Amino acid sequence: MLTTRFTEMFGVDHPIVQGGMMWVGRAELVAAVANSGALGFLTALTQPTPEALAKEIARTREMTDKPFGVNLTILPSISPPPYEEYRQAIIDSGISIVETAGSNPVDHLPHLKDAGIKVIHKCTSVRHAIKAQLVGVDAVSIDGFECAGHPGEDDVPGLVLIPAAARELEIPIIASGGIADARGLVAALALGAQGVNMGTRFMCTVESPVAQEVKEQIVANSERDTTLIFRTLRNTARVAKNAVSAEVVGIESRGCEFDDIAHLVAGARGRKVFEEGDLDAGIWTSGQSQGLVRDIPPVGELVTRMVHEAEAIITGRLASMVSATAAQAVGARA
Repeated sequence: MLTTRFTEMFGVDHPIVQGGMMWVGRAELVAAVANSGALGFLTALTQPTPEALAKEIARTREMTDKPFGVNLTILPSISPPPYEEYRQAIIDSGISIVETAGSNPVDHLPHLKDAGIKVIHKCTSVRHAIKAQLVGVDAVSIDGFECAGHPGEDDVPGLVLIPAAARELEIPIIASGGIADARGLVAALALGAQGVNMGTRFMCTVESPVAQEVKEQIVANSERDTTLIFRTLRNTARVAKNAVSAEVVGIESRGCEFDDIAHLVAGARGRKVFEEGDLDAGIWTSGQSQGLVRDIPPVGELVTRMVHEAEAIITGRLASMVSATAAQAVGARA
């Protein structure tokens, strides 16, 4: 098995994370990820109330006795959800791992830490990761430009972002964005990460709750079939190409305020895509890693395949390169 600081700190078998995804991080998927030996996250705000979240946590526990966590995404809003109540539901349910995202989690950390909860904070830049370390998170998940959802405004891809973060941080780093197979896992470890986070790849599994039409579209798509919206609003999001995202980009190109496109990007419309399979009902998130996704396996098969193939790459092809180089050096000295 691939053992890293991350697997040791969080008590999982494999350095693979299924991060929180709105409308996707539900009990069936998270339990399957946990049972595979990886770390899965329920998405708190997918549930309509803190009480519903507590029930979803209990439902997940009926399917697995292995570690899993809850994602709590904290964003500024005119009518914010009751974050403190969701946080308390997490604590009262005995969850031991939380993934935070969005705003700085500093106001939530004392409560989570007092409850013995380890916190992974999702960041899109080295400067934000350093700040997260300073306020006391246990690990960071660092999102490269390739990721689905919000990649930040710096446009730094993982090949640069991961080692740049590893150079500056002492806490474990989870590499996120553009990773869908064993090659990405091995590359991330080589760049200094202690594990990888996958969203798009886990969306496209048997246990994922999204509609089959969405899964099949991810398989059909290439790495070029995403688009960036909200660029002009400085709130960039990467979503799948479809009629709605094209309309949003067209409106933005002429200059707009958020109110001009709000009706197109409403969360309820994206939820309809995932639940009903109407691919043009709204915008829906997918990363450039969709170009690497070519099947819809059970979660356990996916994780096992990734780990075995990663081990084969490390002990086989890469090791043979080192051996060949050593042999050449010996020959040269002789």
